[in-house]
Amino acid sequence: MRDDFYLSEEQRMIRELARRIAREKIAPHAARYDETETYPEESMRAIVEAGLFAIWVPEEYGGTAMGCLALSLVTEEIAWACAATATQYVDQPLGGLPILFAGTEEQKKRYLPQLATGELLAAYALSEPGAGSDAAGLKTTAVRRGDRYVLNGSKQWCTNGDHADVVVVFATVDPSKRAKGVTAFLVDKDTPGFSVGRKEKKMGIRASPTVALHFADCEVAVEQRLGAEGEGFKIAMRTLDITRPATAAMAVGIAQAALDAALAYAKERQQFGQPIAAFQGMQFMLADMAMLVHSSRLMIHHAARQVDAGITGNTFEASMAKCWAADAAMRVTTDAVQVFGGYGYTREFPVERYMRDAKIMQIYEGTSQIQRLIIARELLGG
Repeated sequence: MRDDFYLSEEQRMIRELARRIAREKIAPHAARYDETETYPEESMRAIVEAGLFAIWVPEEYGGTAMGCLALSLVTEEIAWACAATATQYVDQPLGGLPILFAGTEEQKKRYLPQLATGELLAAYALSEPGAGSDAAGLKTTAVRRGDRYVLNGSKQWCTNGDHADVVVVFATVDPSKRAKGVTAFLVDKDTPGFSVGRKEKKMGIRASPTVALHFADCEVAVEQRLGAEGEGFKIAMRTLDITRPATAAMAVGIAQAALDAALAYAKERQQFGQPIAAFQGMQFMLADMAMLVHSSRLMIHHAARQVDAGITGNTFEASMAKCWAADAAMRVTTDAVQVFGGYGYTREFPVERYMRDAKIMQIYEGTSQIQRLIIARELLGG
């Protein structure tokens, strides 16, 4: 690739490994998992066996500490093959980074090594039926009773909630305090009072389970709290700042797959005695798609490199990357369906799946509208 001159040899190598795994061991199963809406067991096993879960974990806890850019590179390759599997992949750092950021040494040693190897799977439970974009408006409560907290309430849209061994749950110790009352807890899957609810039937990323979680007098030891009371919202937002480049990279992976498919089809499909790629209208469409993919990738790499350079407070750049890439993926995949014409509207070709998968990129981990609010707030000085 001509846009990778700034990548280190190690970053190129991990990308090539991810590309090989994605094309050989993930892509062949993507359509089947999508059609049956089943958990991508074989694809996840391939990721684990390749050691790709270890990228974001420090070496002292069994990881490879390759950083945010490497995580984004790998995520793009996996998403090119299967966006649902990529969603599952990114959910590991989404659920694990709060432990790295705010966990005690005991919590880090207990969870991080096994998250790095994939022996344990993590999930992140912030959203609720009445608290999506308004993440500070949580209703799930945590009441301290001696050396334990009692959790009551429900979470919604929890990726991997039914397969996770540990879930980072955000609850409030005082709803009137809004963000200042939000507190984070580590809830193991076998904790009494914790149960998995309904699994959503979704438009896209069908192989990635999205479930509701319920807490009914669920007792969690004080030792399972992450950070201090009231620090949960900061932990949640810091995590999202780090995972947004990787989430945005999913959008690029989907868009690149759609562009690749559209290019190949345009060269082969004959109309009026010549390939449709020979028509200027088609060439302009393909050129626009390529520009959207390329600009998205560069914005993501910029935000990821900021993280790796130790630059904090890169909310502005991370939000721009996520918003731009998500909107670009929707445009590119929609245009890919158009390139295929009637065939693109059928399940015979993968572009309809790319289009369905792309839509969630504008919704989860901060909608495109919320990203624009964040960007405007940063522009206007808070």
